[in-house]
Amino acid sequence: MAGRTEDQSRRIIVDQTHLRGHVTGIERVGLDLFSAEALAPHRVEAVRSRNLLHMLMEQQVGIAGRGLLDRSALLIFPGFPPGPLAVRLGSRCIIYVHDTFLLTRPEDLNWKARRYMAPAFGFAVRHGQRFLVNSETTATALRAFASPEADIRLLRPPARDVFGLAGAAPPRRFRPGETLRLLAIGTIEPRKNYPAAIAITGALNAAGMPAHLDIVGRIGWGQHAFLRDPPPFLSLHQGVDDAGMRRRVEESHALVSTSKAEGLGLPLLEVQHGGLPVIAPRGEVFEEVLAGSGLHIDPDDPDRAAAAIRDWVLGNLPEAASASRVNAARWARLAAEDAARFRQSLGLHSPA
Repeated sequence: MAGRTEDQSRRIIVDQTHLRGHVTGIERVGLDLFSAEALAPHRVEAVRSRNLLHMLMEQQVGIAGRGLLDRSALLIFPGFPPGPLAVRLGSRCIIYVHDTFLLTRPEDLNWKARRYMAPAFGFAVRHGQRFLVNSETTATALRAFASPEADIRLLRPPARDVFGLAGAAPPRRFRPGETLRLLAIGTIEPRKNYPAAIAITGALNAAGMPAHLDIVGRIGWGQHAFLRDPPPFLSLHQGVDDAGMRRRVEESHALVSTSKAEGLGLPLLEVQHGGLPVIAPRGEVFEEVLAGSGLHIDPDDPDRAAAAIRDWVLGNLPEAASASRVNAARWARLAAEDAARFRQSLGLHSPA
């Protein structure tokens, strides 16, 4: 068996078997937090897969086997939940939890998540010993399912300026009479609750404020009537690269989220690098992430939400743009502090 002395680097095996094709925001978090650069001088070994069967074999057996052969190695699972064999390695198996909706919102899962992801995640949560989470809200939710002895620590993602917005032009000023451009970002699936965003945009138009909603995201799962018969004030965009996303942000007056549940809501922070004002539901995670920098609404009451947006846009949009940039910087500081603590737990100092 491989050993380790105090001055040796440690082997860290990172599950990247789910990374095949387009990289989502959640997957980008794992790449950022557990890269060779982030964890140097430890030896990061990323495990990829060739196909679906290979992915399942690695998640259930292969990665755990590597851990059995090297008893000093850590196993990190930042995407899919680990298999039971890896969980049984105890504190050497580190599970990064983005949210708990696999357990709390079964009605919003596709059949693959119900048959594979949810049972695997449930087992890992009940029997795992060591967890990292992306927010205080996720930590609280996880404690409701995890063992009382489980080690749950914050490792907030840096929410990098992936669209290059920091040096972009200031957000568009809204002028009464023009069309209010609202932007929504995320996979089209039930949890994102896009019908609420569409209803709010419709309510704005009905109240005399012209408004248009741009949804940027791939089509995931679920039945969505608006895909078959979109209203005239809705545009759908798929396959948008980072440069295209930057253009969308620059053309928008505000980002709107009407999601039913999030562990974090990464796009809210990413667009704040460019000062884009953010509209989000009331709720612990959104209030934690925005820290007073955005507008909170009730997506289930489109008329009242539309009235709040109208008043906010007419009276507070310049201040909201400034608050967005301040909040993006605040989050970056918190994420850096979390990363330093995690490195310390591995016996590392922060890089010079």
